[in-house]
Amino acid sequence: MNIDRIIDIAMEKDASDIHLIVGNKPMLRIIRDLVPVEEMDVLTPDDMNEMYDYFVQGNLIRDEEFNTQRRLDMSYVYKDIRLRVNISLTEDIPLCTLRLIKNELPPYESLGLPDIIRRMTYQPQGLILVTGKTNSGKTTTLNALINYINENQNKKILTLEKPVEYKHHSKKSLIVQKEVGKGEDALTFSDGVKNSLREDCDILVIGEIRDKATIEAAIEMAESGHLVIGTLHTKSCAETIDRMINFYEVRDQATIKYLLSSLLKLVVSQRLLKGTQGKLVLVPEVMVVDNIVAGIIRKDKLSVSEIEDAIQSNLEKGSIGLINSLAKLFVEDKITLDQAKSQIEEKNLDTLNRTIMQLKIKMNENK
Repeated sequence: MNIDRIIDIAMEKDASDIHLIVGNKPMLRIIRDLVPVEEMDVLTPDDMNEMYDYFVQGNLIRDEEFNTQRRLDMSYVYKDIRLRVNISLTEDIPLCTLRLIKNELPPYESLGLPDIIRRMTYQPQGLILVTGKTNSGKTTTLNALINYINENQNKKILTLEKPVEYKHHSKKSLIVQKEVGKGEDALTFSDGVKNSLREDCDILVIGEIRDKATIEAAIEMAESGHLVIGTLHTKSCAETIDRMINFYEVRDQATIKYLLSSLLKLVVSQRLLKGTQGKLVLVPEVMVVDNIVAGIIRKDKLSVSEIEDAIQSNLEKGSIGLINSLAKLFVEDKITLDQAKSQIEEKNLDTLNRTIMQLKIKMNENK
């Protein structure tokens, strides 16, 4: 198997991912669609073992990690681009998913992100969360924010990533990037966060918040006067709050609710849809944590609908409801009505239709 040739083809076709799975031709993900590399043969078990050797390159630590955990996450540099590599197993045969990471970060302004997110990076302390499902563009958003801070603020930024994807170089800020994992710069995210308290950083970026230990360390960091920016795999702002609270036992939830309500500044939940122009379109939901949202978080029983209503009624402070984002993108002819409807529950369809009508009326008035 000529892996170099597969990566070259993926780069030529501007693919975001490469899938190498036994019994299939190499597959590329191009604007959400899976496209086979027709000139390549179907992959055999020998091809997949060759693929494993190609990426592990005899590294005993990586080989041990794969054999004990049955998976391996790593970064790899090919020519002038970086790849995020994930190797796992199917029927005891290795399979591989590669994410191609572009060297040039898109400018923050080009991502379709609301300006409130950029402005929130000037907070002296607190917690900012960028959330979304896999392949929703969280990493791009996070690194665009890091790049913006690096170009415009005089801060020490420390990042914890697994693996490091975009390589940043200090500009106006001082940047330290650490890879997380066995044999890397920090063993775990929580270990890296705890040590950052001694590294005199102003802004800590946590690539993944997936467990209670990392949340606790991040909260301690924010409490001690730092700005913490992290990502979670959740599909909405309300679900993000719910997930963080549910990492804790019921007896401890009142404490975590109080801490979140005082430290959390902003939650961004994002989705990517294939737009009408054949390009991916960002759909943001933004929750600015004001006194009303903080009060809802502190309640004994967290209400998702109350949080959604609070986002909707807080638009003047920078919050953006999911329905508003979808309606705006439809009115601008960037997504179809069916796409907009597919992203919300049926009970909210009337609200979507009403919001679309209001936006159309507003557009006509402004003409």
